[in-house]
Amino acid sequence: MRNHAQQDDDTEINMTPMLDIVFIMLIFFIVTAVFVKESGFTVTKPGAETARKQPQVSVLIAVSSDGEIWLNRNPVEIDALRTEVEKLYAENPKGTIAIQGDEEADAVLVMKVYDAVRDAGVEKIAISTELEK
Repeated sequence: MRNHAQQDDDTEINMTPMLDIVFIMLIFFIVTAVFVKESGFTVTKPGAETARKQPQVSVLIAVSSDGEIWLNRNPVEIDALRTEVEKLYAENPKGTIAIQGDEEADAVLVMKVYDAVRDAGVEKIAISTELEK
């Protein structure tokens, strides 16, 4: 028969279940996190009195004054834009896609970008502007 002092030495706390739970929570938060895609090009946004902040912008598309379209830090042709947007939108269908048109950008090109995004099945499309004071 063992005495009481030997039982205290054999007692350990098993940390394995706690570590399993921590790793499962970490994986859960990584999988459910919303990753913001950047356009890769800085534009000067036009001003608007009705500008408001959009809460879950997941994809940014920039239209430069030179007529270039930037998506995910890469220039994209207008013909390939719809396919690229469909891929990115499938990753996060709850997010908004924002089109950042430069002040000097061609308005017809910005509307073609808007049409391509709409044709890709996106329901939430925003045109990015600055709040005029």
